[in-house]
Amino acid sequence: MHGEYPHLRSEQAGGICWVTIDRQGDRNSLNSELIAELAQHLEDIERRDSVRAVVYTGAGDSYFIGGADGVEMMNLSPEEAKAFSSLIQGLFNRMQESPLILVAAINGLCFGGGFEFALACDLRLASENARIGLPEVKVGLIPGGGGTQRLPRLVGMGRAMEMILTGHLFPAEEALHIGLIHRLACRAELRTRCEETLKKILRQPQYALSAAKQSVYASMHLPLDRGLVVEQHQFSTCFSHDFFPNLMRDQLASGELKTTSKKSRRLEE
Repeated sequence: MHGEYPHLRSEQAGGICWVTIDRQGDRNSLNSELIAELAQHLEDIERRDSVRAVVYTGAGDSYFIGGADGVEMMNLSPEEAKAFSSLIQGLFNRMQESPLILVAAINGLCFGGGFEFALACDLRLASENARIGLPEVKVGLIPGGGGTQRLPRLVGMGRAMEMILTGHLFPAEEALHIGLIHRLACRAELRTRCEETLKKILRQPQYALSAAKQSVYASMHLPLDRGLVVEQHQFSTCFSHDFFPNLMRDQLASGELKTTSKKSRRLEE
């Protein structure tokens, strides 16, 4: 697939597609070509019934994704900059809407558009050498890939404002402490930690994971009453599948559910 996607290397193991973003000469930075590749690649793997999750990491030892491509952006007019912002936001919105579980395996510097990419993933795991933040103000810009919108929803308005106005890059351990990432691992064990995390998730029915994901994301942009409507809809779609009723029938038949007060063993695991 490397030929079809010049800047991506991917392999599938079990239900996980491992994707390495490879623009090592340019900090694995996001330019228009790479953005298009990532969007098309996601479309392609969503068509595979065998893929349930995608893990993204960066090529080399230094960078996850080192922002958007400054060389491409340096000559943009205001209108062209607006179009570029729309392009990169479109990719991240598409990632968030994916029915697959997306994981950022942050294996180095992750800033600007790289951290905005990670924010569009469902889970973020980082190695100990990672540094994470939105330093755009230091070069006279602001985040243009959704950082000003997703970050406050993740860590709160006050923390996000401080991060964006200072442009500070957080070491991995501090990033974990303030909630920028979900898990921390030594570099050699980052893939293993991703596998362990996904193993706990992918044992669940895919339709339930997708419904849960879309319901939670609705809380980011909808008021409570409308978000609850989304939840109702996604909840109802679960009943078009037979997993839950079959599970209940099996537990009743086995005697596991003898009273309404007894919890399902599956829920306790």
